[in-house]
Amino acid sequence: MQDARNIKVYSYLRFSDARQAAGSSADRQTQYAAAWAMQRQLTLDQSLSLRDEGLSAYHQRHVKQGALGTFLQAIDDGRIHAGSVLVVESLDRLSRAEPLQAQAQLAQIINAGITVVTASDGREYNRERLKANPMDLVYSLLVMIRAHEESDTKSKRVKAAIRRQCEQWLAGTYRGRIRHGQDPQWLRWEDGAWHLIPERVAAVQQAIEWFRAGHGATTIVDRLQAVGLSISHRGSSVSHLYKLFRLPALQGVKTLSIDETAYALTAYYPPILRTEAFDELQVLIRQRGRRKGKGDIPGMITGMRLTTCGYCGSAMVAQNLMRRKRDAQGQVQDTYRRLACSSGTTHRRCPVGGSTSVAPIERALLDFCSDQMNLHALVDPAAVHEPARQKLAIAKARAADVETQLGRLTDALLHDEGAAPAILVRKVRELEDALEPLKREVVQAEHELATVSRKAPVAADAWRAVVTRVKQQEADARLQARQLIADTFARLVVYHRGVEPSDGADTALDLVLVPHGGPSRVLRIDRKTGAWLATEDAIGAQPRSTDNGRLSQ
Repeated sequence: MQDARNIKVYSYLRFSDARQAAGSSADRQTQYAAAWAMQRQLTLDQSLSLRDEGLSAYHQRHVKQGALGTFLQAIDDGRIHAGSVLVVESLDRLSRAEPLQAQAQLAQIINAGITVVTASDGREYNRERLKANPMDLVYSLLVMIRAHEESDTKSKRVKAAIRRQCEQWLAGTYRGRIRHGQDPQWLRWEDGAWHLIPERVAAVQQAIEWFRAGHGATTIVDRLQAVGLSISHRGSSVSHLYKLFRLPALQGVKTLSIDETAYALTAYYPPILRTEAFDELQVLIRQRGRRKGKGDIPGMITGMRLTTCGYCGSAMVAQNLMRRKRDAQGQVQDTYRRLACSSGTTHRRCPVGGSTSVAPIERALLDFCSDQMNLHALVDPAAVHEPARQKLAIAKARAADVETQLGRLTDALLHDEGAAPAILVRKVRELEDALEPLKREVVQAEHELATVSRKAPVAADAWRAVVTRVKQQEADARLQARQLIADTFARLVVYHRGVEPSDGADTALDLVLVPHGGPSRVLRIDRKTGAWLATEDAIGAQPRSTDNGRLSQ
């Protein structure tokens, strides 16, 4: 026998538009549920909130992210006991999905021993009543069919209207609001136009500036909170930040998709980033290795899959001994900031063991790149652009090839008067699935080409501006230098005991600079002072001596 103390009445309210909650139906249903429970001497449970406002039953959002989904999970977890009652205004509040799916959700509730009561007509649905009156099951199915057809018709009309508005926008004949998806939190619609919210715009722009400087999402969120800025009415979160940086709305573009037709409406929003700045931001997002990672002293050449060991090809890693003795200014001494081969430290597989101070390498690299003549000889603009052009051409060719195959198969299916062979249908679906990532590759390659096409090789004065601050171990300056190094070099190869290692007391090490375009160079560096003693082409040239760190002519 069921314990009456475990039997409770629950009231579920749902509105596809939150504005519907202002009407009288919510109060009417709540009163009905309370009266129903009182007549049967049961408790109306209000501890489990069952209210979905603005969540569609047609798209099943009330199940995926709403209170009904929570209720169904509570049934599965045994927290809703058999004999309990769920009161709804009508069955279409539970679901407007396809009838079979809607009926399966109703069956899940009923099979758990729960009675569903519809306030609009006083009907009760449970196993005992359905066994006694099977036509009630037929009636419930008819209600669900009608509800789904109504929502499906409405959805098609809304989609058609939105599609028409998008096409008119692209044609320049419509400039009103298009209600589809979420609009940016830094904008508000007022008097028939979009207006910027200054404090939100300031938060977004500051977040982007810190991201460009090399800070990670957690640091950015903490800094925004510290200065009292927020990117949305809900505050700022790490997960939201990376989504924000990818939004085309930053450059004023609204993107939406209607039945797999994608639209990009330029100049829909007031932009807060120029197109070139947005392209550069997209490139940075895909280079997660540029974030500084952990530690008080950000690594300038490590953590980016950029610096490798010349003896075994493994990544070089930083070893900052932060607890060791510091100098008079409180800075970590150079000898306690080490650079070592990852294979040598973890697996002992590197043929040349040991580590070296990273400070001389950083100092030599900055001094070398601060000379405009060195940079001009190192970086060839045409060579920098060529890899990006090739990447875009390859991505477009691969996408075009898949589109061609897809077109042929589609034509074959359209002209086939009989039933379409299952293998062809399966192949079409496979090609459609393969085409989406290829399209994303094309977009990414376009961003990269646009970025490098607008960006000249990094000027020497940009390097000189950070040198002094880097030597003082300023974290922000080191992050700027880290960005410059990643922008200039494809790879740095370290021979911490020289290209030809010896057992003697060699005071020099070699650093191979592999730029993004242009010839590779070898720097001979004094391991104590960081002065670069000589430079040579990576292949076929002899080192040229220098005076005071400058190339001899």
